[in-house]
Amino acid sequence: MAYLPLSTANLPDPAIDPAQGSSPQDYFGVVTTTISSATGSISGYNFQPDWVWRKRRDASQNHGLYDAVRGGDKELVSNSTSVENTNANLITAFNSDGFDYGGSMFSLAPYVIWAWKANGSGVSNTDGSIPSTVSVNTESGFSIGTFVGNQTAGATVGHGLSQAPEMIIIKDRPTVNDWPVYHTSISPSQTIKLNSTNAAFTESTIWNNTAPTTSVFTLGSSNLANNNTKSHVFYAFHSVEGYSKIGSYAGNGSATDSPFVYLGFRPAWVLIKQSSGSGTAWNLWDSKRDGYNLDNWQLEADDSKAENTSIQRMTFLSNGFKIHQTSSAQVNASGQTYIYMAFAENPFKYSNAR
Repeated sequence: MAYLPLSTANLPDPAIDPAQGSSPQDYFGVVTTTISSATGSISGYNFQPDWVWRKRRDASQNHGLYDAVRGGDKELVSNSTSVENTNANLITAFNSDGFDYGGSMFSLAPYVIWAWKANGSGVSNTDGSIPSTVSVNTESGFSIGTFVGNQTAGATVGHGLSQAPEMIIIKDRPTVNDWPVYHTSISPSQTIKLNSTNAAFTESTIWNNTAPTTSVFTLGSSNLANNNTKSHVFYAFHSVEGYSKIGSYAGNGSATDSPFVYLGFRPAWVLIKQSSGSGTAWNLWDSKRDGYNLDNWQLEADDSKAENTSIQRMTFLSNGFKIHQTSSAQVNASGQTYIYMAFAENPFKYSNAR
């Protein structure tokens, strides 16, 4: 048997391969900027964004989520149950490397803006018993969709992906309602809420105790994800080698040797939530905001507050992330389960040390 030298160059080629002319930055990007004008443009992505998520960094302000399927004039808030806001002065146009914005989207302040590429404003999908409109990027394992609920147990919705989604986020658009999340590391008889610090809880009427398939996800009779006659939006993801990873890890409670999680890439963005216990945030880090190992700054998807610049909990490595020397319940309580979703800056094969 022939053996290759121990070298990252001899690792398998990632699905999204810089050597073949594609990179993670063609599908996901982070821009940090200080807004100096009430109207203007945001640029700096390698693609036309289809899902945009913005957060003010220096002060309390709601998260804002926008996408090309609902339209840039529609805003949802991940840290709130509030209804969708329609305002013509939000995103006024999606451009080849960013977007134009009106006077209602930003304050004159520093922001971080995360963006994902799907496939434009969407097409009809009839794979499920409920028709959907989906914008799908099968290369990056991401789809955006809208559908009208019927509050019928066993209803199915087509997601458009080529694999079963491992994480699905849903919001009932015109109703004050929570954000239910399906995650592959949680039983489909349970759900967890993006806008809440609560643990995953048993409620089979949300996902109908049925895991997604390669073509559809299944809904129960709960109005959280299948409110009768109401329009819903969903964001669906599956892992792609070298680009994204959805999974879980166990906390060990050690402040000296906290967990390391192998991703197969150097992360650009990581979202973590304790699923087995309550009282913990949806903690969010990226590689572009001020501070780097060991000083990554934290935001919380379920809270409007400013980024935390005083507590170090995350270290980005060339092949994954390591919880930074803490036993905090937010990321490393002994015996607790943590779910995560992460996107790449570079595949491990091409990552350099920092």
